[in-house]
Amino acid sequence: MAASASSDPAPPASPGVNRLSLSGSIQERSALRYTPAGLPALDLVVDHLSTVQEEGVPRKVSMACKAVCIGTVAVSAQTVSLGQPMVFHGFLAGARNGRGLIFHITDLRPAAVPESDSEPVPELRSL
Repeated sequence: MAASASSDPAPPASPGVNRLSLSGSIQERSALRYTPAGLPALDLVVDHLSTVQEEGVPRKVSMACKAVCIGTVAVSAQTVSLGQPMVFHGFLAGARNGRGLIFHITDLRPAAVPESDSEPVPELRSL
């Protein structure tokens, strides 16, 4: 069925915003591989657990998402211990097979953890 015509003009196209920050930990990590361009790449599964507010009601969120790191971030990510609390920054892109989304991590840093719970974690740097 065809869409009906509207008297309201479509909003002007604008560059989209695609940024994601997610706390969590690396639960799975593949072996370091190289892209056809020769860049190091690392496939990950990142687990996340939080409580957020939705319509004024607390909602517990628990999820695992597929992720990939490219370049110097991949080299840094392979030194992170599995289960170590981290904060990941990046963007979402469609999976190559067209099914689902992949979190492309462009920066990762140790999460702030209360001193009594653990020893300080050295900061990872990515370029």
